Amino acid sequence: MPVICLASSKGGVGKSTSAVLLASELARKGTAVVIIDADPNRPVATWARRPGKPANLTVLSTATEATIIDDIEETAAQVPFVIVDLEGTASMTVAYAISRADLVVIPSQGSQLDAAEAAKAIRLIRQQEKAFGRTIPHAVLFTRTSAAIRPRTLQHIKSEFDSHGVPAFETQLHEREAFRAIFSFGGTVDTLTGSQVSGLEGAVNNVRMFGAEVVAMLRRTKDKVAAA
Repeated sequence: MPVICLASSKGGVGKSTSAVLLASELARKGTAVVIIDADPNRPVATWARRPGKPANLTVLSTATEATIIDDIEETAAQVPFVIVDLEGTASMTVAYAISRADLVVIPSQGSQLDAAEAAKAIRLIRQQEKAFGRTIPHAVLFTRTSAAIRPRTLQHIKSEFDSHGVPAFETQLHEREAFRAIFSFGGTVDTLTGSQVSGLEGAVNNVRMFGAEVVAMLRRTKDKVAAA
């Protein structure tokens, strides 16, 4: 079953937020999902202890460098989707997880510094592709962007990625209060209320689009493999 890794050598770019939003959206559709929380700070595990976690979403927070491959392979044999939230550094744990990925999502904010860190993650993916003799699909996900303003810096970074053949999601995860609120109140963007946070409709739609694009990427990859 598909393994989706959230990877970046830089902390604070929204890996854990993206992992929880994606897993919650997949769970909302009725499928079983496991998030492997491989970040030493265990942010996803902390979220999962709050009320409102979907019943068909499980969080595994015991992964280590020594166990990560077994954890991924055993979990992928049991549930339709496995999402791996990786630590914000380059490590053997990250490399091992990437080697088992069907899709690597690389969160990046719209700055040149974050773009450089995204490039590092892509180089690590290339290394794993050579080591294991397989293509590892990946794409940059721009996070904490504005829904109303498109800065020139972000447009420049996107153009640079395009010119170097770096794939990126059409969907961006915007800076939204609801995405922060789930880590305070628990649950998902669908279970938040207007008394807790504003802008819920936009947040929900943003997550729907992200989840749909991830599924579409996985389907395209599966079709390519089947046609090969």
